[in-house]
Amino acid sequence: MTKEGAELVNPYDSETGKGKQVERMFDSIAPAYDFMNTAMTFGLHRWWRNRALNALRIGDGFRPVKALDIATGTGDVAFKLNDMNPEMRITGIDLSEGMLKVAQEKLGKRPADHRKSITFEKGDSLDLGYEDDTFDLITVAYGVRNFENLRKGYSEMFRVLKPGGKLCVIELSCPRTPLTRTLYNIYSRRIIPAVGSMVSGDKRAYTYLPESIAAAPQRDAMTGIMKECGFSQCRWKSLTMGAVTYYIAIK
Repeated sequence: MTKEGAELVNPYDSETGKGKQVERMFDSIAPAYDFMNTAMTFGLHRWWRNRALNALRIGDGFRPVKALDIATGTGDVAFKLNDMNPEMRITGIDLSEGMLKVAQEKLGKRPADHRKSITFEKGDSLDLGYEDDTFDLITVAYGVRNFENLRKGYSEMFRVLKPGGKLCVIELSCPRTPLTRTLYNIYSRRIIPAVGSMVSGDKRAYTYLPESIAAAPQRDAMTGIMKECGFSQCRWKSLTMGAVTYYIAIK
């Protein structure tokens, strides 16, 4: 399959596969990830997460028993789902052992009755090691633009999601109005790489960030790919002048 969009944007080089490079990148920035995530979004990432997850209407006609959080990173979405419903069994997977280590450390600080509902494990979003129709809910926050093959990733999610189950994707996006987009480009392409380099020691990780955002499908283009992979009732909503967009779809 011919690569396109963000699939062509690699963190480091063109010699190795994107998946391996993404794994290496997140291992590199794992210790600084939570700090940088809060700093570069001015804490808005929590509000974005909450808006997206609230749109699922969990507990209001939709009561997922098993959830899969893909590209779980340090567990931010998994922990919020656990807060929303401590009885839900949540599996968080990620390529990066460095990120999973931070997630496990955070899990150890949560109440014992919450810890038993969450499992973190290394996993590949393009080759999910689960049976068909396993999960009621799948979430992916800031991960799909890092997929080496986006359609394969969505097809795998569709396969392991139960009929009637929901998919929620949160992804950074580019503002569409000229003035906002100009300010966004200055911030994302100049300020974030400089700060990211100082804090994490990996400047390339934070120059890759705006490059991959700009190259990834957004809004109608993203829901179009979801539909190609079998999902229905696909919808999106942009927040904060278009800097982030969340997507909801159903199997």
